[in-house]
Amino acid sequence: MEKIVIGSDHGGFRLKEKLKVFLEKKGYRIEDVGCFNEESCDYPEYAYAAAKRIAKGEFKRGILICKSGIGNSIAANKVKGIRAALCYNLQAVRLSRLHNDANLLVLGSLFVNDALAKRMASIWLKTEFEGGRHRRRLNKIKDIEDKV
Repeated sequence: MEKIVIGSDHGGFRLKEKLKVFLEKKGYRIEDVGCFNEESCDYPEYAYAAAKRIAKGEFKRGILICKSGIGNSIAANKVKGIRAALCYNLQAVRLSRLHNDANLLVLGSLFVNDALAKRMASIWLKTEFEGGRHRRRLNKIKDIEDKV
């Protein structure tokens, strides 16, 4: 089964722990890059830890969780090759994979409850990239990334 890297800050810790158990029961192998408790911490450390593991090819995909999801999304998308998608509903999750080949799902614990997070992760992990015209667009994003 697929290996998934997962991380959170203190605001996403509880949801991350529940999601880990859920995904492990579904057969996914999970590597947690932190945080490991609810003490205040800085989300960029964990966003980078997960994103760099994907960028290096150690994992195909991962999940990040913080309170809003915004900070993790911004931080992870600074890493070359990362397409982190902040999603709050099932349609966005599905499209992030179909059209954008997102390799990091970002959730905000303030906006996504446990049940929805489980459904979102399941859909995201099962949905394949469509390719076609979307590949052309991703190549244009890569070109922008390479110019920076």
